Amino acid sequence: MNRASQCWFTLMFIVGLTACAATPKITSKTQETTPTIKVVGKGMPDIDLTTAIYEVPVKAEVSYEDLVDSLKSISEGMNFVSPANFPIGEHMKIRGVDPQGIKDVRTYCNLSMGTEIILDHPEFLVFAPCRIAIYERNKQLFLGLDRPTYDLKSIKNPTERAKKSAQELEDALIQLMEKARRGDF
Repeated sequence: MNRASQCWFTLMFIVGLTACAATPKITSKTQETTPTIKVVGKGMPDIDLTTAIYEVPVKAEVSYEDLVDSLKSISEGMNFVSPANFPIGEHMKIRGVDPQGIKDVRTYCNLSMGTEIILDHPEFLVFAPCRIAIYERNKQLFLGLDRPTYDLKSIKNPTERAKKSAQELEDALIQLMEKARRGDF
């Protein structure tokens, strides 16, 4: 290889390396614009939009009994009914299993908020009624919500009306949790 060929080869090699180093990282437009956190405010934890679970700690001075009474009072004032309660911890005890604290699921239904979802997508009934869990972890009570907006992602091509209804329902349930965790009535 003559000197001119060596110089040409070296120059092309350097240009190639420079081009590779300067190539910008290509990212998905959806990835760049889709938020993963929604700010709730009022001292409440932000919502992680990548998960179905929204969890809030209950104030230390609020007992389990006060929390249950608060949920009942506030939900009725918000036109929710509670068609079923599942005392899972009690059933674990009956079977000889230590539940390691409180384990309870409360259901809530407000058809004036959720009707549109069910009319447009009757298969959404598998997620009904809405559930709020009460549980204890490390001697701290928590409320956990199965988020309706996340559940709606399981429906193919949800209508705008269903999306709006799911958001309204979720916002109301988070408001219920926010008040109940403080022991409000």
